[in-house]
Amino acid sequence: MILPERADPRLVTVRRGGTLTDADHHLLALWAASCAEHVLDAFESVCPDDLRPREAVEAGRAWVRGELPMMRARAAGGHAMGAARELRGAPRWAAYAAGQAACVAHVAAHDLGAAAYAIKAARAAAPADEGDAAGRLECRWQRAQLPDEVRDLVLDDQRLRNELCWSVFDV
Repeated sequence: MILPERADPRLVTVRRGGTLTDADHHLLALWAASCAEHVLDAFESVCPDDLRPREAVEAGRAWVRGELPMMRARAAGGHAMGAARELRGAPRWAAYAAGQAACVAHVAAHDLGAAAYAIKAARAAAPADEGDAAGRLECRWQRAQLPDEVRDLVLDDQRLRNELCWSVFDV
C-alpha cells in the first residue's frame, strides 16, 4: 500500500479539485519513469523477452507527450505489475516500479510507488550486507533527478508517506 487513505490535494490535478498543474503532473510522471528505468535491468536480465515493464515506462512517457491516453498508460502499468507477480526479489520490485510509473498518468501519487519499488529493487539486487547502502544510494540518485519545480513537493511527500513506503526514503 503506497497510497494514503486521503489524497493529498497537492497531488490531485486542478481539474479534479486539487492544486497539481498538468505541467507538474507531467514532471512527476517523467521522474517516476526515470526511477523505474534506472532499475529495469533487474527485471530484464531475468525476463529478457517480457517487454511489459519496459512498455509501461515508455507508456508513461508517451502519455506525457500526449501520444497515449491515460487509460492506456494505466493499463500498461497493470500489465507490468502482472509481470511481477510470479517473481521474487529485485526483478519483481523492478517490474512493480515500472507499473507504478505508468500509473502516474492516472494518479500522480503513484510517483512515490515507482521510486519506492525502485529502491526495493536496488536493495534486493545488492549483496545482503550491502542492501541498505544500495537503497540509500538509489534514493540519493532519484533525488538528484528531481526537477526543481516538484522537488519540494516530492521530498515532503516522501516524508509524509515514508512509513507507507516501507521507510525506503530514510537517507
